[in-house]
Order: sequence, then structure tokens, then C-alpha cells
Amino acid sequence: MKDGLNAVSAQRIASAISQVYPDFAVEQFLQQIDIGLASLELKQRVNHFIDVLAKYLPQDFAACHATFIQLKPHWDYGNPEDPLRSFAAWPVTDFVAKYGIDNPDLAFDCLRYLTSLFSAEFAIRPFIEKYPELSAKYLSQWVTDEDYHVRRLISEGTRPRLPWGIRLQDFCLDPKPNLALLEQLKDDDSEYVRRSVANHLNDIAKDNPDIVIEICKRWQKDASSNTQWVIKHACRSLIKSGHPQVFPLLGFTKSPKLLAEDLSLLNTQLTLGDTLTFTVQLTSTSMSNQKLAIDFVIYHMKANGQLSAKVFKLKELSLKSKASIELTKQHKMKAITTRKYYSGKHQVAIQINGKEVLIKDFNLKVPD
Repeated sequence: MKDGLNAVSAQRIASAISQVYPDFAVEQFLQQIDIGLASLELKQRVNHFIDVLAKYLPQDFAACHATFIQLKPHWDYGNPEDPLRSFAAWPVTDFVAKYGIDNPDLAFDCLRYLTSLFSAEFAIRPFIEKYPELSAKYLSQWVTDEDYHVRRLISEGTRPRLPWGIRLQDFCLDPKPNLALLEQLKDDDSEYVRRSVANHLNDIAKDNPDIVIEICKRWQKDASSNTQWVIKHACRSLIKSGHPQVFPLLGFTKSPKLLAEDLSLLNTQLTLGDTLTFTVQLTSTSMSNQKLAIDFVIYHMKANGQLSAKVFKLKELSLKSKASIELTKQHKMKAITTRKYYSGKHQVAIQINGKEVLIKDFNLKVPD
């Protein structure tokens, strides 16, 4: 992803800025950007771009504001085939966060304008922390903005646990200040906005699950299909964690009657990079149909020898009375950047409507 900020991105930034700020030293800017860029990771590149921009933009943030709010007609949106083309605007929005922090009104104006180029969800968070009342004022005004990018910024920018963003601890403790905003966005015309609302609620559920259950119960009354989708997507972490109230909320059978007959592993001796293949057989013992959320859990060995659970979605289905089903899943035990693997005993388990019903051991070898 770091390649989303490269020499081409720098040229796009310089071209747009120079058309509205003629004193911008394009060649010097590009030369400075190139120094050491290849060795930097993504967030380091963002900060590098910001630092170089600061050398060639006015020191007065009001002048920067005057430049930034004219950029869009001159912006090169990049190659439509490039999924990272919007990254070029990331340093511009984060420049506002760094150099506009003492000019919040001008900064909010910039962020509202720029967020359609690259979401200002990261840049707005320092202002939410430093100016909570002013932030609330602007967000409440923007909730009916005609630009769906701005409406999404309201939800995404205030997410308590936004990935890659500053964690908003006050909202982790008490999410209530954001609930009225989410209420107005839950049935938004834009799926982009609705998905953000669902992700926001999923964040809240990690710290305040009962609040999310209560909201979803209330929203379910006369819910449109859009809102129903938001509710289901918002509850995905609650499903994985087995929260008892979420299953009847989403129409799953509260206490399934099942015979969990077998969980078989194709191979119990794996090396990192191999695929874990397992099959589970389930039979209904109920006289009526049952709606099931079936997940599987991988218990990974940690450095201290303890096991840590990670839940994955397997299947949602309706099982008829006395019917049986066999499910097979392949899960690649591959190296990823967010987990360090250790050799030793691991486990795979089957979880149905939040309750673990079967578990088997397997051994994973991690090459030196």
C-alpha cells in the first residue's frame, strides 16, 4: 500500500497546488520528496510528504486554507484502474490536522472540502479530541450535507476504534454523543455511508455491547431493508463473541437443538503455509426449522504457551427438522503481518449461535 504515495503522487499534488498557489516551488518539492522515499513505509511516507509540503506552503494556515479549498477543479484523480489513486490526497488532509490544529474553524472547512479526495477520517480526530463541542457543532451541521463523502466523514471520523486512526477513548467509554448522528445516517441513500454506520456500531459493541443491542432492537421496528442490513453488519463482532442477546435479535434460534456428530481434520500435523481442512456433521433434533450462525474458532499458540481464540465466519443456514448437514472448510495457516505464529498445539472449534459445540487439536510447526 505504501506505493500509493510515490513520485507520481507527488507530481499530482504539486500540479494541483501550483495552479492555485503560483509561488509553489514544484521542482524543489519533487526533489525533496524523492529523498529517502523508497525506504519509508506507508505512514512514514504520509508524514514525509507533510513535512516537505510545509517547506513550500505558506506558514500562515489561513493562506493554506485559501489554497486547499480551490484544489478540486485542478486535481488529477489518477488512473481509474489504480485502487490506491486517492492516497495522493492523504498528506493534504493530514497536513490540515497538523498545521491547522490552532485554527479549527478554517481546518473544519478544509476537511469538509477535501474529504471527497481522500477521506479526512484520520485528520478530523485530533480536532474531535481538542475541540469536542466545536466538533459536535460542525458534525451536526454536516449530517444533512448533499455530499455523501461528508456524511460518511461524520460516522467514520468519530468511530471509537478506527483502524490506523487515533483511538477516541472518550467515545470508547461513552459513545452516546455520536448516537444521534448515527440515527440520522442509518438509512442514508449511500451504501458507503451506511457501511460506515455499521462499522461504527461494531466498534461500539467491543466496549459497550448492551448499547448496540438496545439500539438495534429499537431500529428493527419498521426498519427498511437498508437499516436491516446495517443492523446485521453492526452485530458481526457480537455474533463472533457469542453475545446471547444478538442471536434472537437477528432471528437465529435462541437455543438450537442439535447433535454435533463429528469434527474431523484431514491432517493434524501442519507446517506454517499449509491448509487446515476440516469437516463437521450436524443433525437437527428439533421438530421445527432452526436458523443457525455457524462459525469456526482457531486457537493460536502464543509466546507464553497459552492459546488465543480468533473467530471466523463459516455459514448461516436454516436447518430443517431432523435434517443433517455436512460442512467442509479449508483455512490456510499462512503468515500475516498482524500475527506471530509459534510452533505447538493449536485447536479448531465449531461455534453455533455463540456456543462452542466441538473442538479438535492439531499441531502447527513454524520453521526457524
